[in-house]
Amino acid sequence: MLEGKRILLIVTGSIAAYKSLELVRQFIKANASVEGILTQGGSQFVTPLALETLTGKRVHTQMWDEHSFEMNHIEASRRADLIVVAPATAGFIAKMANGIGDDLASSIILAGNKPVIIAPSMNVEMWDNPAFRRNLEQVQKDGAILIEPQNDVLACGEIGMGKMAEPETIFREVSKYLSQKKSLSGLKAIVTTGGTIERIDSVRYLSNFSSGKQGNQIALALATLGCQVSLVSGNTQDSAPLHSNISIIPVESADQMMAAAHKNLPADLFVGCAAVCDFKVSNKSNKKTKKQEGLELEFEENPDILQSMGTLKASLRPKLVIGFAAETNDVTDYAKQKLEKKGCDLVIANDVSSGAVFGKDDTQVHFVSREAINSLEPMKKSEVADILASWIAEHL
Repeated sequence: MLEGKRILLIVTGSIAAYKSLELVRQFIKANASVEGILTQGGSQFVTPLALETLTGKRVHTQMWDEHSFEMNHIEASRRADLIVVAPATAGFIAKMANGIGDDLASSIILAGNKPVIIAPSMNVEMWDNPAFRRNLEQVQKDGAILIEPQNDVLACGEIGMGKMAEPETIFREVSKYLSQKKSLSGLKAIVTTGGTIERIDSVRYLSNFSSGKQGNQIALALATLGCQVSLVSGNTQDSAPLHSNISIIPVESADQMMAAAHKNLPADLFVGCAAVCDFKVSNKSNKKTKKQEGLELEFEENPDILQSMGTLKASLRPKLVIGFAAETNDVTDYAKQKLEKKGCDLVIANDVSSGAVFGKDDTQVHFVSREAINSLEPMKKSEVADILASWIAEHL
């Protein structure tokens, strides 16, 4: 899986640094080549000798190596296929965000021309700190790939987000990244996500419980495979996915989502993951309706965005049109009907009875096409997104 891949591992000053040794062992076991970089803080937790013993290579701690004429901050990154920072402290991420290169590790990031994966480790208050959140958002915008920490008991005894992901998780994500081919490079996707909002008056609206998690994960999976993604985002609870291949287009109503989706045509594929309100208020008010006035609402149907894409004439229709069916009963039967009626190539159906799925990280879906129904095991929405991205790459 990692045969011949060259990984540059930067270990910074966190108690989680001890996990980096197990991570190295897993990389080496998978026949990858690992070169270690220790910051001054990292060397307080892990010795150069420990890393050298596992990697079989000299560990670098200084900008200039007294035993050679190499410029370590240049040469180390040029030898690598991927740079992994595990653990990545809040301080190191701040350096990355602000372009500070005051030691070997931070200079490697500045001078590096290779992709970077970070696995943060810190106290929960640091993780939630607004300044850190700005820094984290910036490094993701700059292209760094985040492996989120765990919500657990921390080394300090407090509970919350901040515990570095386990070595097995980091290994799996690195393996997935290095095994991916940019199979969707040069292609364009339109993805809708979140719920739409239909105003009643100036303070009230109709909507639904969609969090936007699944649509955001799909956009990220497609972008990772090289696709340029226009993410038309309604009302979401989930953080917007950050990737250089994703352009986020915020909208509110179904009418706005429809207009934004069609404005971004032509596209190679359309994924309608948003939970679009079926109806809008035709007699909405521009002022607040007082309680004593009462509400007498009149409704009209919203445009069907998915059907509008699936039934476009061939010269304008995306090559693949994919929809979602959130149902509470007869899930696959309704999905098959939706597939035909709306001109889709694939419908992904799930059971949302009793509020299941909405806002959760896990789901269970059925891939319904004209050829077959493929029912997947329960899994994370990010895994569903990866499977869908692979399906798209295969069919395009």
